[in-house]
Amino acid sequence: MTQTPLPLTEAVIQLDRLEQDIGQAVSGQRQAIRELLVALVAAGHALLEGVPGVGKTLLVRALAAAVQGRYARIQFTPDLMPSDVTGHAVFDLKREAFRIRRGPIFCNLLLADEINRAPAKTQAAMLEAMQEGQVTIEGQALALAPPFLVFATQNPIEQEGTYPLPQAQLDRFLLKIAVAPPSAEAERAAVRAATSGRIGDRLDTSAVRPLLDTETLQRLQLSATTLRLDERVLDYAVALVRAARDWPGVDSGPGPRASIALVRAARAHALIEGRDFTTPDDVRCMLPAVLRHRLRLGAELEIEGVSADALLGELVERVPAPRD
Repeated sequence: MTQTPLPLTEAVIQLDRLEQDIGQAVSGQRQAIRELLVALVAAGHALLEGVPGVGKTLLVRALAAAVQGRYARIQFTPDLMPSDVTGHAVFDLKREAFRIRRGPIFCNLLLADEINRAPAKTQAAMLEAMQEGQVTIEGQALALAPPFLVFATQNPIEQEGTYPLPQAQLDRFLLKIAVAPPSAEAERAAVRAATSGRIGDRLDTSAVRPLLDTETLQRLQLSATTLRLDERVLDYAVALVRAARDWPGVDSGPGPRASIALVRAARAHALIEGRDFTTPDDVRCMLPAVLRHRLRLGAELEIEGVSADALLGELVERVPAPRD
């Protein structure tokens, strides 16, 4: 069946409900929630990074509670095998033939928890699924039913027992969402809620209603692709990415996939804001989340303590934005 975009008014109402419900389950993470919704609307994978206990897993669980699709969670560990993710062939004694046993990756929304705790061979199992929407088992290509989205969490690389993700895999993530510790007020509210009338520390997503089925979600994603994009805004997005690529002290910069990701994210942000057109502000808002994992800083910048976000802030100041 051919999908049709959701009308703008209906799309905005749906997104506002999503944002409010997730905000009730996860307090003090407004920016992270907004960027998570951008990834959802832009049909892109997202990597959530932060120290333990800031609500990364809860954010994804809350989103999964709102989307009525098939949800799966994989806890990544150093001994996790690729077949534990994708599935494998098993011999059926009754049929005297091999059959495919599908792994947890065959879902609509996958939570890859602590993804940087698994070694490279397991990370490689994710690449085909994230880029091509399919998995190959015993030479047989099996399609993943759309929508298929990976929301991965990771602790900072400096922590013991973690592995840096390959650059090729990082580039498959539309966004890298920095989940910071909440403010004192938000933390106080979260502590009170978690210790009043609850037994244990189980993640609570009861405040989140099932708001979207997979068909409505795909229509919502299609709505974002139809938003107006002025050529000057497109040129601005490309200019920012190219400036980051050529920035002094950057060993490895973003490729053309980053320009595509920035435009997709900016369109999704505009839709969440309730507009049917994309502005330079949408591009600027999404620049850090789109590029922070696509920059590899040189030794000189690292010694000076320059972060990717600080570099991108300076870049925005230097690249002129289009004016009316």
